[in-house]
Amino acid sequence: GSVHMTAPSQGPRGVSHGRDCGTLGNWQRRRWEEYVESVVICIAFKRMQSFHICTICPARLKMGCRRTDCLAKPLSGLFEKLGSLVGSCPFYFFVIPVLLSAALSGGFIFLKDREDNDLEQQFTPTKGPSKATRAFVRENFPYNDSMFSGDRLYDKGNFASLIAVSTDNSNVLANPAFEDIVRLNNKILNITVDNGRLGFNELCAKANGECVSNNVLEIVSANEANQTSFTYPVSTFRSSSVCLGSVLGGVITDANDSVISARAVKLFYYLENQGSASEASKSWLRGFKALLSDETDMLTLGLFLFHTTDGFPLFLITYASAITFSVISCLRLDNVRNKVWVAVFGVFSSGLAVLSSFGLLLYIGVPFVITVANSPFLILGIGLNNMFIMVSDWQHTNVEDPVPKRMAHTYKEAIMSITITAVTDVLKFSIGVKSDFPSVQSFCLYTSASIMFCYVYTITFFGAFLALNGRREASNRHWLTCVKIPSDNPDDCSEMYNICCVGGDYDKNTGAEKKQPASNFFKDYYGPFLIKPWVKAAVIFLYLVYLTISIYGCFHVQQGIELYDLAADKSHVTIFNRKDRQHFSDYGPSVMVIVSEEFPYWDETRRFQLQGCIEDFARLQFVDKDVYTSWLDSYLSYGQERHLNLDDKDVFLKNLSHFFDLYPFLKQDVNLTGDAIYASRFFIQTVDIANASMEMEMLHVLRTTAGRCHAASLSVYNQKFIFMDQYDVVVSSTIKNVGVITAVMLVVSLLLIPNPICSLWVTCSIGSVTAGVTGFMVLWDVSLDSISMIIFTVCIGFTVDFSAHISYAFVSSNKQSPDDKAVDALSNLGYPILQGALSTILGVSVLATSKFHTFRTFFKLFFLVMFIGMVHGLVFIPVFLTSISCCSDKDESEDKKLKISKL
Repeated sequence: GSVHMTAPSQGPRGVSHGRDCGTLGNWQRRRWEEYVESVVICIAFKRMQSFHICTICPARLKMGCRRTDCLAKPLSGLFEKLGSLVGSCPFYFFVIPVLLSAALSGGFIFLKDREDNDLEQQFTPTKGPSKATRAFVRENFPYNDSMFSGDRLYDKGNFASLIAVSTDNSNVLANPAFEDIVRLNNKILNITVDNGRLGFNELCAKANGECVSNNVLEIVSANEANQTSFTYPVSTFRSSSVCLGSVLGGVITDANDSVISARAVKLFYYLENQGSASEASKSWLRGFKALLSDETDMLTLGLFLFHTTDGFPLFLITYASAITFSVISCLRLDNVRNKVWVAVFGVFSSGLAVLSSFGLLLYIGVPFVITVANSPFLILGIGLNNMFIMVSDWQHTNVEDPVPKRMAHTYKEAIMSITITAVTDVLKFSIGVKSDFPSVQSFCLYTSASIMFCYVYTITFFGAFLALNGRREASNRHWLTCVKIPSDNPDDCSEMYNICCVGGDYDKNTGAEKKQPASNFFKDYYGPFLIKPWVKAAVIFLYLVYLTISIYGCFHVQQGIELYDLAADKSHVTIFNRKDRQHFSDYGPSVMVIVSEEFPYWDETRRFQLQGCIEDFARLQFVDKDVYTSWLDSYLSYGQERHLNLDDKDVFLKNLSHFFDLYPFLKQDVNLTGDAIYASRFFIQTVDIANASMEMEMLHVLRTTAGRCHAASLSVYNQKFIFMDQYDVVVSSTIKNVGVITAVMLVVSLLLIPNPICSLWVTCSIGSVTAGVTGFMVLWDVSLDSISMIIFTVCIGFTVDFSAHISYAFVSSNKQSPDDKAVDALSNLGYPILQGALSTILGVSVLATSKFHTFRTFFKLFFLVMFIGMVHGLVFIPVFLTSISCCSDKDESEDKKLKISKL
């Protein structure tokens, strides 16, 4: 066949007319060639008879714009058919989710069994280096139950501890304060369990056949009776040196290191944790707590307990607030077009999603951690955002069309953007299942399931109710009574009747519902104002200022977490740890320095090199060089006193057994098998560890010092290092998670948003909001730790919602110029985005009053993300899209279209 081509040409007077390409003159031919150079030809077959060549302006051609929405069109068609089906049969789509939720909610009967708030198991890295070191210590230095030593514990052990502080901040070692402490200590030692058969003497941890006691009480009592003084931090008790740095706080000494006064005393009660004694020890601890519950006037009690009862009432308050705000947002003065019940069932849809997902995972045995309690608030935000988007698109449909057709149009336009955010959120949380923190894994599992249920219930349960509400509107029935009412004001009725019993008005020009004043504000005022050149310049300048402040803040982020941040503000563990920081930070944990390989200690040269490595630790600024424990130094002194040649292997090994008989505690520091020492350990005392940041620095320097030793393979360990391992993981995990989220968002955007440049802007917005939240959270006193990392990573994903919605509306607009597209997108989605952001912020605002640091941190970060994300969606992204964008395939005009017809 032949092809006949016509092209627009323009004469000197600007009159457009068509000419046959074969008869073009020189001027017209040059004009035509210039025109061809300015177009990008994308061919779409239409009914297999003709196809159109759509154009892109020359300025956009340089950007190499190509459509990448290979999934958008088929999915839009699929959603259109689904919307029509939901509109035709809403009852089934409404009832089935309710029945499914009722069935799955039975999983909540297992909630108590699934609760797992073990601090170590849930909030420490699964593969932390300290856990590997602990395994080595457990294997090479097993406990000797008859020679208990607190410094040699590789686990936290089974114990109770209390801190006694005088109420008037006076000397706690002087009477009457000290008498009260002694009296309380006697009461504690007399606690019995199992009908009085077992007391502390039967359950205590023992050394040399005696209970490990609080030596500080005996030292103070003895010196008070003898009118003598004792020294600090090391004192002599029963011919042995005792370190008092960890049990006396706020100490004042004289020039001879003799104690003058102290502000606080810490007492420990260690119990057996083996076999049948384990349950009895737990009963004793409960009695310990009951006894001291009335002693808080004088004492500050610390027990490792955990409670999560704060989340449920806040959850109810949040949903009540969300319902209230949603109802107000969807309230209409028209008695037919009122969307009050739509708002209520939109919130119910999110609630059903949480009920179904949580119930399902509780059925299959997924642990329930305190971090999971944040998930319902996230799902509420997603559900409300979806609801406002769908209601907005429903209002743009023709009210005279049948409900299935209106639903088809709503689903075609709204579900695509909802799908983009749902897919990215699910992928993001699915990646989080591989986290190093079990608490993050549980959280991501629950949230992923909740998002999937929320998405399904939005397009079924909520869509069905929207269709049922549409049937009511089609019949012109009252929103409250469902009675048919007139659409015009009767002449013979009162004004009150016209206000309460008349409705059903709509825009006669467009056939759609009348826009709300807020939508008109975005269309008539905000949008046109935003696209003014000087406003764009101001927005770009403000963005640069925002980015500068954010980047500056990123370099001042504090790391570290206090254990009491995982408990309620006024819980025992919180009060205890705060007092511990306040009074006992002068002396930190006693750290094991472990020689983790076979070593010839009798070789003088090698031994000298090893001792040099140990001295390197003693020279560190946060290590007390005068307080340490070394079996090797003690053995060398022992050999020198007896004139032994310990440079000889046989002599060295032969005399070890007699040495350990004299010093049985030191025997636990050497793994001697046959004629070889496969491992040994030394102890150093850390000092001046005042906060989590200093702990992080201490751990880093200790490991660096151990790595520099070439004489032997060294490692360092203390049971607290298990929790400190998170410092090395948090930053890298956060960067990895944000990077993966960004990559996933880019891929999904390219597949679903019909414009690569807009997809790129959506992806870049994640990085921009990430920088902003990271920078501004410094101003709100939020540190980067395992808890904030979870919340931070989760919240960043929700920035996609705003930018994706506005970008999709921009490229889907029928308008021709980028400025008009931006105004059209803001007119359609500006108000829903504002509604979604404000309703979510309002919902989570109740968390600001929580007694849990975890929930307050969630509020702070979520507020920053929602606010900064909203500003990006309503201010920054529209301006950037108008500056750098591509025309869509809807940008066809009669004067810039080339028609090719098949003859």
